[in-house]
Amino acid sequence: MYSTAQSPESQARQTRVRLSQILTAPNQLTLVRMAFLPFVVIKLVEGHYGGALILFLFAGLSDGLDGVLARRLHQQTLLGQYLDPIADKMLLSTVFLVLSIVHQIPWKFTVVVFSRDICILVVSAVLYTIAGLRDFRPSIFGKANTFAQVAAVVFVMLLQVDHAKWVAAARIGFLRATFFLTIISALHYVYLVGRRLHALDHRGSKVD
Repeated sequence: MYSTAQSPESQARQTRVRLSQILTAPNQLTLVRMAFLPFVVIKLVEGHYGGALILFLFAGLSDGLDGVLARRLHQQTLLGQYLDPIADKMLLSTVFLVLSIVHQIPWKFTVVVFSRDICILVVSAVLYTIAGLRDFRPSIFGKANTFAQVAAVVFVMLLQVDHAKWVAAARIGFLRATFFLTIISALHYVYLVGRRLHALDHRGSKVD
């Protein structure tokens, strides 16, 4: 029988690796983006849409910047691959929910957004547990959906600051785009998962 217990040196080395991933500049920016969330919510609840919009745009800027830094500094980590989409979903889903609560976004859009995200989260957790599937990269439809959600939130808040007709038109357009892209991206996600599971099963049958 071989002992599976790790030596103190091995445990310390793994701890240092985990800490080094957290302390990378891109992951620090992602954590900062998550820290923006409560302040955005407070501004929305208080009806300070201009302030909420500015904070939301800063959070969005950090989202783009952490990806650039990860590539330029060669600091792409496994933690970052999971942390970045989690931060995005937390920010967008929470803002959608709060804007529906304060009657700025119709509930049907928020229900669709939440339903998709919860389903993807549950399916991903199950597939990781059962099949060890870790490849959950966003598809082109998922990226388009995220863009539509961000734009919808921006124009919903901007309309409370500037009542121009083009802002109102953009608000309606991006909310509708969010609704349809959320459904399309969910269906595409099911298709991709099916393909990946089939490929995994095919590789397993070859090994057998």
